[in-house]
Amino acid sequence: MPEPKSAFDTTYPCDFYEPAELFEPDQMYTIPEIGRLLQGLEPDAEVDPDTEAVLVDWAVPWVMVHAEEMVVAEPLTEDGPGYYGLATDADPEPDSDADGGEAEPDDVDGSA
Repeated sequence: MPEPKSAFDTTYPCDFYEPAELFEPDQMYTIPEIGRLLQGLEPDAEVDPDTEAVLVDWAVPWVMVHAEEMVVAEPLTEDGPGYYGLATDADPEPDSDADGGEAEPDDVDGSA
């Protein structure tokens, strides 16, 4: 249920970190670690499962909003998490053929 602003003693600006303020340029982070960083915690800080769920809820949309400033890496293990980091000039440019490029339409009727 919405509450009137007058019910609160203080309100604060809704400011979030930019990736360059949050990440070390040579490090990659999981979504839970990003959630901790957004709250001013160390990436490996111990938090209870309920708190971690809230941190993840905050981190996912933040990553989506800042996707152009970030890079993503495949999990280190088959069942591991993905990793995200700050895009830098040192990162290789994406290879247009690496993802298969744009697929040509199939020739369904057999004509060339």
